[in-house]
Amino acid sequence: MAAAAPSFPRLVSLAAHDLRTPLATIHGFTQTLIRMGDLGEPKQRYMEMIDAASRQLAELLDELGTAARIESGRYEPALQEVQSLELARSAAAQLGEDRVKVSGQGAQVHVDPEATERGVSALAQAALRHGGLDEVALHVDGATLTISPVTASSAPVVLGEDLRDLGAAVAVRVVHALGGSVERGGETLTIRLPE
Repeated sequence: MAAAAPSFPRLVSLAAHDLRTPLATIHGFTQTLIRMGDLGEPKQRYMEMIDAASRQLAELLDELGTAARIESGRYEPALQEVQSLELARSAAAQLGEDRVKVSGQGAQVHVDPEATERGVSALAQAALRHGGLDEVALHVDGATLTISPVTASSAPVVLGEDLRDLGAAVAVRVVHALGGSVERGGETLTIRLPE
């Protein structure tokens, strides 16, 4: 009797895990060459570009792994009490304060800080990128965060319904897996985090 085939989310998780080893090698040697210096231009610039690309690939693999664990029911978040305003500020800092304006009053929330911060940042970035915007507002009201504006054309992508942005799609799944919600009303995306 043939063994049952592994689920697709399990295969994605395995692929993301296995790809980390060669990626770590690329990143490690790139870092070594950059630290050695004296590469001259344009070699130094190329090494820095390879380094930045390897970091982006690592982040994408983390996103894929998280999505696969959620889809297969194996997601085990590292839950902690964190301040929602600080979480929002850290998420915005990843994109730049000139692009994401943070305001409001925070509260203690019970989340996986790293995954939630990465998710809030991804949702803001998706609103910017797919809405053709230069700036969005990230307002914090206790355990509720709002991002605006979210254009009508970008809303399906930001909500993870139109799968054209991995970060946004995973972010919505993470918030739901933590017991929160993500919804849109008008030009506002509302993220409710568990307290």
